[in-house]
Amino acid sequence: MPTVHRTAVLVGGLTIFFLIENAAPLFTNKYDKWHHSGINIFFTLTTVLVNFVMAFILVYTADWVVANGFGLLQWTNASALVCVTAGLMLMDLIGAYTAHFTEHKVRWMWQFHVIHHTDQHVDTTTANRHHPGESVIRFVFTTVAVLIVGAPMWLVFLYQSLSALLSQFNHSNVSMPKWLDSALLLVICTPNMHRVHHHYRQPYSDSNYGNIFSLWDRVFGTYKVVDNTKLVYGVDTYMDKEEASSLMNLLKIPFAGYRHPIDHPTEEKL
Repeated sequence: MPTVHRTAVLVGGLTIFFLIENAAPLFTNKYDKWHHSGINIFFTLTTVLVNFVMAFILVYTADWVVANGFGLLQWTNASALVCVTAGLMLMDLIGAYTAHFTEHKVRWMWQFHVIHHTDQHVDTTTANRHHPGESVIRFVFTTVAVLIVGAPMWLVFLYQSLSALLSQFNHSNVSMPKWLDSALLLVICTPNMHRVHHHYRQPYSDSNYGNIFSLWDRVFGTYKVVDNTKLVYGVDTYMDKEEASSLMNLLKIPFAGYRHPIDHPTEEKL
């Protein structure tokens, strides 16, 4: 995706959801919002930089699968409508859901992904709070998805745009009426669904992995419904506020040694 277009999607989405969540927030906790946003925007910029530097790999892969007739869409000679629907769903399954699930299960990947979970004030800027190392991991999964799906470049553009916007949406601190949330949840991941994933304790942090489509969590049994007003954001191994809001500390966490989850005497019920 041209840098100017990707930037427009990121900035436009952040601006829109930032305004909405400030007009109708779910949580109204007092904290240094500018400092919090500054850290998350820094990680947004590193994500853009990583994707910009490695973009030629994605372009080459998409061109290669089309030229060589490789991948599911190419083997089935799918129509444009099938490419849009099945293609987007499969890209989301492999490039987002599977990547996210794997990052929670593979220890060294979790060391990078945990930076995303250290955010104790989840809002739309949290969407791109990814360590540069995680940005590389996500890029690899997206490239693998292009190979398996046989995705042409236009489909990759569409997937990346929707992925960015939906991630900003489902991280936003916006209070949604139940009827609207229920209607959207039939197809896409909503803030009420994804917030559960940011609760500071397991098993809730090991649920609701989806990004675009809500289907995958239902299919694979990782879907949980929780009263959002009872959620506590963060991750139990990094609940010290200074530790979780220091940019230099966040950059060093993946290399500082694994912290085992705290052994809680009973499973928390929300």
